[in-house]
Amino acid sequence: MKKKLIVVTCILLLVLLFPTPLYLKDGGTVEYKAILYKISKVHRIASDEDREADKEFYEGIIIEVFGIEIFNNVK
Repeated sequence: MKKKLIVVTCILLLVLLFPTPLYLKDGGTVEYKAILYKISKVHRIASDEDREADKEFYEGIIIEVFGIEIFNNVK
């Protein structure tokens, strides 16, 4: 019984903690999503208004835990 509990716990942790990468078609953004967290490495093409202001791409990292954004350095 104890061995089954350990196996079930390990499988549950694997599902909750290991991310799957998603490649977005917005210029190179990659999102790593797990059930508990999401990490986005942003490389997004800027809009026309931002290009006029010499901004070609948005770059940075966004980290969310339980759906709450805890870090964002995308300018």
